[in-house]
Amino acid sequence: MADAHVKPNHEYHLVDPSPWPILGAIGAFMMAFGGISWIREITFFSAKPGLYIFGAGLILVLYVMASWWLDVIKEAEHGDHHTRVVAIGLRYGMILFIASEVMFFVAWFWAFFDASLDANEKIQYARVAFTGGHWPPKGIEVIDPWHFPLLNTLILLTSGTTVTWAHHALLGNDRKNLKNGLILTILLGISFTAVQAYEYIHAPFGFKGSIYGSTFFMATGFHGFHVIIGTIFLIVCLLRAFAGQFTPQRHLGFEFAAWYWHFVDVVWLFLFSCIYVWGSWGAPMEH
Repeated sequence: MADAHVKPNHEYHLVDPSPWPILGAIGAFMMAFGGISWIREITFFSAKPGLYIFGAGLILVLYVMASWWLDVIKEAEHGDHHTRVVAIGLRYGMILFIASEVMFFVAWFWAFFDASLDANEKIQYARVAFTGGHWPPKGIEVIDPWHFPLLNTLILLTSGTTVTWAHHALLGNDRKNLKNGLILTILLGISFTAVQAYEYIHAPFGFKGSIYGSTFFMATGFHGFHVIIGTIFLIVCLLRAFAGQFTPQRHLGFEFAAWYWHFVDVVWLFLFSCIYVWGSWGAPMEH
């Protein structure tokens, strides 16, 4: 009988059977089903369990994320798993993932420009009624782009510098500055989220009843969600840095986190330029 632990004669890593994909799918389904039931206030047997189903699904998804992430970290720490060929494949996978994220944001930019560039399109009767035939729509008071949005732009640009500093420190085996750079980047990411939350709370327009508000909150809101994901990604990297798991030669997890963070930075520059600055041109601003 052959030994199952004999090292294979190839450079590929064949992962062990894992329960996380199916459990993650179940958790995602519970979140979707529970969320819809919660919003629609659907009744089952004289009760409205939508919120509880959504909460249970969220807990399951978070558990799967943490467990799956730990398994991947263990694979990375195993010297025979992440070979040169596997590392190349992982890099290609991350590049394709970021490319898919780019197309995700293209959809929201498309929605914004379709509404703003054709605000007076006669065929779109409902649109003209909402926009008044011009952009920004009639009666909309916009957010001053040179206030909190500019501050958040400076915060993200600075965070891109600090994560690059941390990366170069890692390449030079400078553990202290690796940790310092990551800590600063995480604090800047949290600051961005706090500023955006304050901006949303005090926004002079809402999500409903305005094509301007819906396109604005969908684009900037999903970006804010990606900032939160990137911040969590960097926190995991910081914990791994304290555990001494990164070396100048082997640090794919940190490299991918840095790529993702730079992607978030670039998307924000487009959001700031197009939606905050150009998209609010000529409209009254909040005081």
